[in-house]
Amino acid sequence: MRTERKLTRLDRVFARLDREPERPAHIDVPRMSRHRVVLFASTLAFYVAIVWAVVITSWLVRLDWQVMFFRPYQQWPEIHAFLDYYVVLGQRGPTAVMVSAWLGWRSWRQHTLRPLLVLGASLLLLNITVGAAKIGMGRLGPHYATTVGSNEMWLGGDIFPSGHTANAVVTWGILAYLASTPWARRWLSALSAVVSLGVGLTTVYLGTHWLSDVVLGWAAGLLILLALPWVEPLIARAETGLFDLRDYWRNRRSAPAAVPAVPEGAPAALSPLDTPADDEEPAVREPVAASRPPRPPVHPPGFLAPGPHTARSERTPVTPVGSRRPPQSDRVTRGTASARPLTGG
Repeated sequence: MRTERKLTRLDRVFARLDREPERPAHIDVPRMSRHRVVLFASTLAFYVAIVWAVVITSWLVRLDWQVMFFRPYQQWPEIHAFLDYYVVLGQRGPTAVMVSAWLGWRSWRQHTLRPLLVLGASLLLLNITVGAAKIGMGRLGPHYATTVGSNEMWLGGDIFPSGHTANAVVTWGILAYLASTPWARRWLSALSAVVSLGVGLTTVYLGTHWLSDVVLGWAAGLLILLALPWVEPLIARAETGLFDLRDYWRNRRSAPAAVPAVPEGAPAALSPLDTPADDEEPAVREPVAASRPPRPPVHPPGFLAPGPHTARSERTPVTPVGSRRPPQSDRVTRGTASARPLTGG
């Protein structure tokens, strides 16, 4: 009796790495539900409140200065080397490369471009919104502060909100947004929250951001994740357009070459199917009447017209008959007796 081999955990992992035979019929696309709208509105109100608290130099600005004077990097110098590497998880270049590699494999496996398009749309929204806020408010960082206790706004800086924190929220939150199961979505949401929280606090530890910069960065990244369902119809249209363009180029590359048109009056070329077989009599073609009578050849004066063409065997030999050497009377032909008289010795 033959028994089937039980799959191990490693076998299941490699089975998940194989490409699916066709695109899944139902891919879970988040929709803008009422719960999500409430979260988006609440986060937006929190965003505006943080900006207003910094503009009016409230208690939040005083807290920023207290944390800056505390200098965490001097209080715990033993973790400085580790946090220098950990903060890379919030930099846009390295994180985008790592996440796009994972989402690229998912796109190939599921025959869809949606994961990569969602990542591209979220990073585009991040650059536009956070970049505009940074340039518009122009806040200086702790290392470049000019007046103790001031909000350092509109002085040409670019740290409010924190780009590292917002990028960590968006880049790692995309993994939870695109999760295929509720269990994976919960765990990835918790993981992205921990990573983004750690990145934000690391920038405060290193002294590159105020605490209010980090709080506003969390809110900015969360707003982008909550607003992504509004962008889903545009992403679906872009995916359809890209697939149509791919099919167009495939059909154009595989199309047969066009046969050139034969000009009117030119003799048509015979195909191999038109040639007669050995046991068939060739079809008699009717002579085509010439449009003009043939003209006689014209030769220049002083030259004779060439005669009729003759075969090579009928031509007159060029060399004369006989030997080319002059006759010699005293020459004896080889093999005959000499005519000279013999004399006695």
